[in-house]
Amino acid sequence: MLKKIAFFFMFCIIILAACKFPTQSKSKYNPPADHKINKSDARHKSGLYSPLSNCVSCHGDNLKGGSVGVSCFECHNKKW
Repeated sequence: MLKKIAFFFMFCIIILAACKFPTQSKSKYNPPADHKINKSDARHKSGLYSPLSNCVSCHGDNLKGGSVGVSCFECHNKKW
């Protein structure tokens, strides 16, 4: 009986180890619905390659947070 219990637990451990659990997004933010472009596991709005004309209204003139409080530099480092 003890062998059957040990086998059952080992079987369960093997099954659990083989399962892939869904991972959470790297982003801790919840961007608006119009941010549909996924780049580097972060969602962006169209015009993302021209941030100084397309992103400043929400992320601020310096892209360091603005009204949304989310800095573009958190993900993009010194790119902009």
